[in-house]
Amino acid sequence: MNDLPFGFRSSSDDGDDDAARKRGDSSSGGAPGSDPFGFGGAGGGAGGFDPNALGQMLSQLGSMISGMGAGSGSGGGGPVNYQVATSLARQQIGDFTPIDAGQESAVTDAVRLVEVWLDGATTLPAGVTTSVAWTPVQWLEETLPTWKVLCDPVATQIAGTLSAGLPAEAQQFAGPMMGMLNQMGGMAFGTQLGQGLGQLAKEVLTSSDVGLPLAPTGTAVLLPEAIAAFADGLEQPAQEIIVFFAAREAAHVRLFAHVPWLRQRLLATVEEYARGITVDFSGIQEAANGIDPTELLSNPAKIEELMASGTSFEPTTTPEQKAALARLETLLALIEGWVEHVVAHALADRIPAAGALAETVRRRRASGGPAEQTFATLVGLELRPRKLREAADLWEKLLTSSDVATRDGIWAHPDLMPDGDDIDSPAGFIDRVIGGDVSSFDDPMAELEKTMADEAAAREAKAESESSGEKDTDTDGDDPTGSGDTDR
Repeated sequence: MNDLPFGFRSSSDDGDDDAARKRGDSSSGGAPGSDPFGFGGAGGGAGGFDPNALGQMLSQLGSMISGMGAGSGSGGGGPVNYQVATSLARQQIGDFTPIDAGQESAVTDAVRLVEVWLDGATTLPAGVTTSVAWTPVQWLEETLPTWKVLCDPVATQIAGTLSAGLPAEAQQFAGPMMGMLNQMGGMAFGTQLGQGLGQLAKEVLTSSDVGLPLAPTGTAVLLPEAIAAFADGLEQPAQEIIVFFAAREAAHVRLFAHVPWLRQRLLATVEEYARGITVDFSGIQEAANGIDPTELLSNPAKIEELMASGTSFEPTTTPEQKAALARLETLLALIEGWVEHVVAHALADRIPAAGALAETVRRRRASGGPAEQTFATLVGLELRPRKLREAADLWEKLLTSSDVATRDGIWAHPDLMPDGDDIDSPAGFIDRVIGGDVSSFDDPMAELEKTMADEAAAREAKAESESSGEKDTDTDGDDPTGSGDTDR
């Protein structure tokens, strides 16, 4: 992988700066993943202590306390302190390679190429209006609005947990401090969100790696630095790897751009699931019970301690939430399965490594890749790879039994979509589709006319049958003359 095409650089080509970044040395500007407040190991000042990192930590902690007390401000007034989340995520990202003109051109060329190939694999028209290359920080900034939609419902419950866990006398004593205490859960979630998104930003390869519409509509995004790191460990041509991920991204964009109900249905299902989730906050409550509220003002270490106790909460689901979870997992599996299936057909005769790369992506998910781990931590959802494989198989069998237009026509209405049982046993679903069950959603008036015509035909057939039966009775019954001759 010494010469990556399309302008992508290998992670091994960046010299000493990149080596330092991989080691996580604070002297190179990086921040180790386990050190969210920026205390580097041996890369700081004398004895490994970095005065600048200490100043940043104290400044950040002061901002967090100030934001809590005010109950408003940048990122501090809602259920999640997104100022904290963004700050920690950027520290988690550390150093990164800026995007240059060659990489921007590389993304544009790769997407333009695969759009032509995808035209022959799906009836959905091209949906990409903009092709861009993002750094990890750009990914964080551009996708944060969607993460807010996904995380706010859960965080809303967290925000009131701390005050609810205080004894009654402590709540009365706290008085004016209750507004600050009510934000502690949101700060804890913001800390967890920042650490999770920071790690995810360094590892995602495209904007659709988590299966959700994170980028703006019509925008295809590749992250060159992550793709180069991914390619370093594979024995596949770098050009094929780049084109493969460009095809996956372009297929996702087509689907979300031309299926108008899909984006809102997906995000609404996530929100429906998240709003009813229950969370075990016993760790936060136990910590809160042992803290004198007045000490929170005089001892900032107590705030950090309380925050740390809230970063390991475990979501649990009720039966209603399990049902919503099943619907969400099914929809995500159908999206990912369709993309995998369409890309396989688009690249089959053009990219010899497409099959091997698809299997690598599957294994990456099955082994608990960054997308699954982060989403499970933040929202409590685990995307089961088994459903992805079976969903792709359903789309393949439907195409074999019908045609491309019939397969893609399923996306015309949410009621046409297969459910979890259909994914497990697609034969019945395919029989319904090729039997014409989709027509009622294409043209309701045509369906009504067809029903009326069928009923009229049935009545006419019944009348003919009854008439024929009477004739048969006359010709096949006993001969009234007793001669035994029934011939006419």
